[in-house]
Amino acid sequence: MNQKKTKKKKITRKLLHKYRLVILNEDTFEERLSFKLNRLNVFVVLSLLTIFLITGTTLLIAYTPLREYIPGYSSSTLKKSATELHFRTDSIQQVLHENEQFYASIKKVLEGDVSTPNINKDSIIAATKYEASQVDLNPTKADSLLREKVDKEDKYNLFESATTAANFVLFPPVSGEISESYSVKDKHYAVDIVVAKDTPIKATADGRVIFAEWTSQTGFVLILEHSYGLISVYKHNASITKDQGDLVKAGEVIATAGDSGEFTTGPHLHFELWSDGYPINPINFIDFKP
Repeated sequence: MNQKKTKKKKITRKLLHKYRLVILNEDTFEERLSFKLNRLNVFVVLSLLTIFLITGTTLLIAYTPLREYIPGYSSSTLKKSATELHFRTDSIQQVLHENEQFYASIKKVLEGDVSTPNINKDSIIAATKYEASQVDLNPTKADSLLREKVDKEDKYNLFESATTAANFVLFPPVSGEISESYSVKDKHYAVDIVVAKDTPIKATADGRVIFAEWTSQTGFVLILEHSYGLISVYKHNASITKDQGDLVKAGEVIATAGDSGEFTTGPHLHFELWSDGYPINPINFIDFKP
């Protein structure tokens, strides 16, 4: 017990034993500075300095841009750029997906790989007559005023292509004899009109060019998108005068007739009409007789 007390006293004495730190001029041995120290003071000062350095370094790394120069820490600018690139990549993927779907649908139109729905016309007519007989079709005053207002808005619309559904008329792209008619059985969803080579081919209605390219099987091909879900297709052209994205007017020359492509049988126009993704017989809407 006495030994333990003696050791503690020795340790305490060592810690509190005073020393003098003297700074002398080496040449003259003149005393410049002197400090009274003990081991406890030195330990406390060194501990405080260590804590201060650790705390200051942590704050600098956490709250200043200096952390970007330390290996392992990512730059805020790099993170921002990575986020922007991620959003751009996602947008590009969506656009590519939409373009793939668009070109897949165009490919089906070009190849005629579309199933025609079986529609019972008699049942549709009967249902229409039944519904019409149950409803008073005489226009009311409010309905007449609304129709007049809509017609005026369409008439004075800033866009020249604005038309009403009642005034939507299809014009013959060319005039001539039909060499092959529309046939669902033979998967010939078009009419072939025999014309002289380089005969001007005209747009059947106002619309926009959504495809204008050369194909090995059908030569120069033009596809126009019109109002009310209608698409017209012109194949085996000798040349085309419009590019994808161009706006055309009804009756405007868009190509010249020819016999280009592997499937051609002479100068003619292969003309198709599609409504909401389904082929329809152009003869039901257009008179091709010269």
